[in-house]
Amino acid sequence: MNFALKYRPQILDDVLGQEHLLDTEAPFRKLIEADVLPHSFFSGPPGCGKTTLARIIAKKLDKPFYEMNATTLKIDDLRKIFKDYNNALQKPLIFIDEVHRLSKNQQEVLLPFMENNAALIIGASTENPYFSLTAAMRSRSHLFELKALCHKKMQDYAHKIIDLENISIEKNAEEYLSFSSAGDVRAMLNLLESAKHSANLITLFTLKNIRPHAMQAGSSESESHYDLTSAMIKSIRGSDIDASIYYLARLIEGGEPAEFIARRLAILASEDIGNANPPALNLASSTLNIVKHIGYPEARISLSQLVIYLASSPKSNTAYLAINTALLGIKNAEIYPIPSQLKTNAKDYLYPHDTFGWVEQTYLSHPRQYYFTKQAGFEKTLYTWHQKIVKKR
Repeated sequence: MNFALKYRPQILDDVLGQEHLLDTEAPFRKLIEADVLPHSFFSGPPGCGKTTLARIIAKKLDKPFYEMNATTLKIDDLRKIFKDYNNALQKPLIFIDEVHRLSKNQQEVLLPFMENNAALIIGASTENPYFSLTAAMRSRSHLFELKALCHKKMQDYAHKIIDLENISIEKNAEEYLSFSSAGDVRAMLNLLESAKHSANLITLFTLKNIRPHAMQAGSSESESHYDLTSAMIKSIRGSDIDASIYYLARLIEGGEPAEFIARRLAILASEDIGNANPPALNLASSTLNIVKHIGYPEARISLSQLVIYLASSPKSNTAYLAINTALLGIKNAEIYPIPSQLKTNAKDYLYPHDTFGWVEQTYLSHPRQYYFTKQAGFEKTLYTWHQKIVKKR
């Protein structure tokens, strides 16, 4: 039996890293223990325990367990299961992986059985399934997020398995084993098992021959991963091209996935540059799309081009500040009524295009300023355009 199956948790207390769901006082756990868990959908990264948790729930509630995948699920198979348990006292738990891939037709077939509680439906996805599920499915279920294990928990668990299996491993290899798995316990155990069969003493060389690059992290030290990413972002924000390229190279050499780097740079393009240089976001978006398809080693060139462009761009965080200010106001109960002329099918709405692009009317019932321009780069042009409109008032 491979390690992932051999050491799969069997009870709720053995599940790693999901304290927000499984602490004794957590509502989710109380729902399970009271046997009133509604239809549920789990979202979370690979290897965080979604399938394991579904299996444990089925075992704890003494329900027959059926495991399916949305990509191969057949409606006839579902109907047969429901028919088999039509008059049964104990209803089954049907677990559907990749639930975000359920077609609308498949969801419609599930609906009446969910409504009648003919089975407990639990779905899982590495993506947030909220947007792929119909409103009817969402109204009959809850969505719970599982989190990737932190580095410390991965380390502790790896050390436990190493001791149980009496494996000889060098310290730096053990560090790489846990950190390079990026919270994916299954991936970590698979790597450890492969290494065990290939060497009497597992070294860093052994592991890197099996897994040359970390799955999500950028070095063998968790602090380096976060610090290098922070250093690159802050160097770009500070317009230091050479420092930005240096930290990019460190991340690439450490095995940081190109897609992760591109995502961080896309965030920076809006947060730190924004309308001071709008094409920055377009280039970041293009780079993210490109590196998804080409990967290393060529992806390093696209990333380098983007980093140089971002570091060379004028900087402005006005978009970041504006939305944060508005959100904070709303959280503090700044909920203003919508002016009647802005509502759907309003008859008193004045159409700006009928009066050369501007007309005097109220858009916010309690006027407040959220956006403050710094007139950096292209923002100055936007400011000039806007001032011409405002002066007409």
